Amino acid sequence: MNEISLNHTFEYYLRNSAAKHPSMQAQDIVKLCFQAAFGAEHLLRGTDEAAAGIRLMEEFKQVPAGAGENLFERISSNYCRINLGAWKARHLPPEWLLRLFVLTAGQPHGSAGRFTDYLKEAETLICAGLLPVSSQQWHSFLGGYHPENALPVHHSEIYRTREHPAYRVVSTRYLWMLPVLEQLAALPRFADAHVIAVDGCCASGKTTCSLELADVLGAGLIHMDDFFLPLNLRTEKRLAAPGGNIHYERFIDEVLPNIASPAVFTYRRFDCQALDYTQDIPVRASAWRVAEGAYACHPLLGEYMDLRLFFHVGPAEQLKRIRQRDGEEALQNFIRRWIPMENSYFQAFQIRENADMVLQTYEISPAPHQESSSL
Repeated sequence: MNEISLNHTFEYYLRNSAAKHPSMQAQDIVKLCFQAAFGAEHLLRGTDEAAAGIRLMEEFKQVPAGAGENLFERISSNYCRINLGAWKARHLPPEWLLRLFVLTAGQPHGSAGRFTDYLKEAETLICAGLLPVSSQQWHSFLGGYHPENALPVHHSEIYRTREHPAYRVVSTRYLWMLPVLEQLAALPRFADAHVIAVDGCCASGKTTCSLELADVLGAGLIHMDDFFLPLNLRTEKRLAAPGGNIHYERFIDEVLPNIASPAVFTYRRFDCQALDYTQDIPVRASAWRVAEGAYACHPLLGEYMDLRLFFHVGPAEQLKRIRQRDGEEALQNFIRRWIPMENSYFQAFQIRENADMVLQTYEISPAPHQESSSL
């Protein structure tokens, strides 16, 4: 099971980085503190994204593939450094890394207060002899840096010469995605689109994570929530069948004939509030498709996917998330109806057992600038 790692203290990350990179100078410690507090040191505005893409592509061409290197290094509970050499060795497209970097830069950033706190923690470790910098070196650099201005710095010449840093700072909220991207990069290349089916427990994070994955891939997105069962099909027999409360017949008719094509197509959305079809949903032209939501891996839909993901959440955490998201009244409805129906479907068809990857997320919040329907 792939999990988003539990958080450690900043002292842990700082000492870990110093152990991995013994060439760290005072300047490099300040840089790490800045990135740990603020994330991407150059915020993207307007056309800066294009410039960032050009810089990444140029650097990516020059960096050697590092087959034995770690893909990422966490520098705080919120941010990590993605290693370009390791990314290249795994044959991951640099365009995907650019999207992760851009998404990270577009998120709310830390405060000057957090940066100051991190600098104080670093100084405490330096005074205790736990970092490869003397107190004299530290104070000498800070004297000319003026921490109150909270400005980014480059790596020191010594660090660049010995460590050859080549990375991009990315939010740790996207770490769940890295093993998925590795699986996708390993798929054979065809003219048809590749399809990822994302199934799992309600409130497990599958919709939020699917939105993020689709953003990085530039994928067309299909929501299983749009295939809510219409009233005329809600018979006692139908609802008693595992997975019977999804309109799989319409998915078969409107989605399956088109989903493997990279061309744009549309399907109808059934509004469970209006109890009617309210609009046609366009699925963008793309080499990637993401079908997300409970019942996306229903066996009646066949083997339409190239990768099956299952998102799991423990029972206590599931109820906590539903209560926070939908309120107490809705929670009771989930307990009485929706959760038992999902569990019946999972067990009857061994949905989790047949998944290519099982993921469990912690503290997943809706992605910035994106609206999430159900998790």
